[in-house]
Amino acid sequence: MTPISLTDRAVTRIQEVLAAETAGAMLRISVNGGGCSGFQYVFDVDHERGDDDLVVERDGATVLVDSVSLQYMDGAVIDFVDDLIGQSFKIENPHATASCGCGTSFSL
Repeated sequence: MTPISLTDRAVTRIQEVLAAETAGAMLRISVNGGGCSGFQYVFDVDHERGDDDLVVERDGATVLVDSVSLQYMDGAVIDFVDDLIGQSFKIENPHATASCGCGTSFSL
């Protein structure tokens, strides 16, 4: 599997989000069925790592991805965008064949 990577903008935003949480907080990204394209990304703050979690750490930003979600996100790049539509994490997923306009759902 190819690792998941974080852009500089994503690292900065994750640091900001986690700074407002209690010590030991990490960003969890998972993939669930649903959304307008078939699958959707879910972002949560978590304080516990699972035994099967992939842990991506960079400059104090920690992201967790469970093994089931990882099969859909292998090789993805996590970015953070701030544009006219608003602010959000954007995932560039090499496995996605289509995605919705908001960037939170995709199809394979």
